[in-house]
Amino acid sequence: MDAWTRLQSQYLEQATALWNEALQKDAAAAPLKDRRFANKAWSEDQSAHFLAQLYLLNARTLSEMAEAVQGDAKARARIKFAVQQMVDAAAPSNYLALNPEAQRLALETGGESIAKGLQLLWADVRRGKLSQTDDSAFEVGKNVATSEGSVVFENDYFQLLEYKPLTKEVHEKPFLIVPPFINKFYILDLQPENSLIRYAVENGHRAFVMSWRNPDESCAAWTWDELVENAPLKAIEVVLAIAGTKQLNTLGFCVGGTILATALAVLAARGQQPAASLTLLTTLLDFEHTGILDIFVDEQSVKLRELTIGAESPKGPGLLKGSELAQTFSFLRPNDLVWNYVVGNYLKGEAPPAFDLLYWNGDSTNLSGPLYCWYLRHTYLQNELKQPGKLTVCGEKVDLGAIKASVYIYGSREDHIVPWEAAYASTQLLKGPKRFVLGASGHIAGVINPASKNKRSFWVGKDGKLPQDPQAWLQAATETPGSWWRDWSVWLGGHGGALKAAPKAQGSRKYSPIESAPGRYVKQPA
Repeated sequence: MDAWTRLQSQYLEQATALWNEALQKDAAAAPLKDRRFANKAWSEDQSAHFLAQLYLLNARTLSEMAEAVQGDAKARARIKFAVQQMVDAAAPSNYLALNPEAQRLALETGGESIAKGLQLLWADVRRGKLSQTDDSAFEVGKNVATSEGSVVFENDYFQLLEYKPLTKEVHEKPFLIVPPFINKFYILDLQPENSLIRYAVENGHRAFVMSWRNPDESCAAWTWDELVENAPLKAIEVVLAIAGTKQLNTLGFCVGGTILATALAVLAARGQQPAASLTLLTTLLDFEHTGILDIFVDEQSVKLRELTIGAESPKGPGLLKGSELAQTFSFLRPNDLVWNYVVGNYLKGEAPPAFDLLYWNGDSTNLSGPLYCWYLRHTYLQNELKQPGKLTVCGEKVDLGAIKASVYIYGSREDHIVPWEAAYASTQLLKGPKRFVLGASGHIAGVINPASKNKRSFWVGKDGKLPQDPQAWLQAATETPGSWWRDWSVWLGGHGGALKAAPKAQGSRKYSPIESAPGRYVKQPA
């Protein structure tokens, strides 16, 4: 019996069982484990309960059918993704006429919930995006991104922030953070209790962070080379000049890690090794296995981008709008980031609560077309960054293996944007002393896991061994309760150099403070 015949037989058998159960009106409704149907209204309304069960059966069967499709890996992945999008959109919980919970609420409130839902819908139509949190509850610099400091340098590409020390002594070597240019830096400085930046400052590091400019039409022609030369390379130069040292410690988060590693490889080709250490958080350097994002990248899709917003576009270079990026990432997890809010906001009339992480998530950024197209082609499509000498950046042949810094590589076990195995692959490319740590949870929640909360756990390998196979590493790894931050802090402290009196002011004579942190650039809307 082939897979399709087996699935058909199973479906008919299970659908018949559901129908027979529904005919037994006195039968107690079995509880539904899916959280979309967890409210008691779904169990107390027999027809709604049957509809939810039938939907779950259909969803399961369609997913299994997609799994059974023959073809190459990318084609199958695309079919599975498309089917899952359709299945998630078709859930009866998403529609007022089929949602007994929303209907009951409408009756209990005399229709007020529906009226409120329409108001929220109209407000989102005018805003041009689905509300995931109460944006009015937050203001950058007021109750997010509040760590005290100063902007000590700026150019057209970024502002450099230096933070006020919180200890009497600081490590001799300064610490530079390169955040992703997709979204804004304050994911690392949301609130004092969950700020990785503040944590580093509290542990005696003289911390600097790059705050990227949010590109507008005047920035549409920016290239990857221009960004590397004028942003991370310039930031490293300025930080070393301010601190008066020959080396610094560095950290890159997500694509910030990709561009930081590229910059350090450029410097290595120029005979410079300014980084004593390199921390990579959920970063791709080897793009062979990029998870769900791989389905969006092939020669045709990249070529289309190049012809519409790239350097060779007949209409000239353009911008990739932040709203498009935000929508794409939301639909990677549609039940959590789309339909959950459609139901809550519009069907129930419940305004979403204030949540700092989702406020940051909605504070989108644009990307220049040529930069984006270069990134897509040379990393996701052709995976050339990992090949020594294959790429020329800023006039230099790039070889990641030439970077001599000690490296701390972090991956999140449930990351759907940078699969942890792909983050682990960096251990095979970088040649300096390395430590790999695997944290629980996903791309953001795994990283933003404050030590003070003592939540989740992390895994550390045995005897520092880093075999080529990530699963072999995991089998030998030891799980430790709590946050990986403490493990990283001990490691980073070992590369910070001697302690000395903390500076009384930010910047230097040459690089005097321009304005207070978090600066103007982070407040620029997309």
